[in-house]
Amino acid sequence: MLFSFKNVQGAIMLEDDIRLNVEIALKEDLGGISDPNCDVSAQLIPEDAESEASVITRESGIFCGEKWVEEIIRQLGGKVEITWFTKDGEAVKAGQELFHLKGNTRIMTTAERTILNFIQMLSGVATVVSAYVKELEGTSCSLFDTRKSIPGLRTALKYAVACGGGKNHRIGLFDMFFIKEIHIAAAGGITQAILKAREIAPDKKIDILVANLDELKEALAAKADIIMLHNFDYAQIEEAAAVNNHQAKLEISGNVNLETIGKFAQSGVDYISVGALTKHITALEVYMRFVKKS
Repeated sequence: MLFSFKNVQGAIMLEDDIRLNVEIALKEDLGGISDPNCDVSAQLIPEDAESEASVITRESGIFCGEKWVEEIIRQLGGKVEITWFTKDGEAVKAGQELFHLKGNTRIMTTAERTILNFIQMLSGVATVVSAYVKELEGTSCSLFDTRKSIPGLRTALKYAVACGGGKNHRIGLFDMFFIKEIHIAAAGGITQAILKAREIAPDKKIDILVANLDELKEALAAKADIIMLHNFDYAQIEEAAAVNNHQAKLEISGNVNLETIGKFAQSGVDYISVGALTKHITALEVYMRFVKKS
């Protein structure tokens, strides 16, 4: 696989989730079991019929979804060969053939919509991410995703973000601290929250939300790894960057879009996290065309 999570546990989760993603998707189509014989329309096709088909993109973008396609064919019993003409993370042009299928016609027709659904979604995410990343060229700022994702598809969507050139924030609630107002209040303050987090899991990074410069200074003194600036305007972000002076990583999130991210990237922050990458998804238009039957 071209891209993977740096976190070993995350990489294992991704491999498991690909299998689960596909299993659930096929069960939706096949009445609760991954059996191509449950496709009643496919029963009109002779059992031993073979065909070839091309999967083509109607739009330019960044491709993602290779492992999901392979898993779909595997779970439907194989009997279909896949010839790849692109790889995850590669740019594709409108009209380009992404891959070619050859084998059992029933399996190919049963797999068609599930294949297209996964690659149009994942490629759509990767394509949008690549557009954001392009706006950051020439800066030292990195684009990060968030936990704002479609339930059950988080690792898939984070993989697509990586394919588009973005970076993955924490996968879930287990791999990094994100300390917000409620945690700060419960711990008795910013310093106490950070110290307590270090006691709980010394090996995990700490990201903490601050609302003003005084809170920023306290978080810096307590040695937070990442500090998210909450509701800071542009001038305040620049001032915060000067106060920080590269001691911790500064992050902003919210109210950032494709038109404004370039400006914010020049403010002195290190990370910009954008929830829209994995919750407002625009699919990349792809289709399957059967080119030969026997």
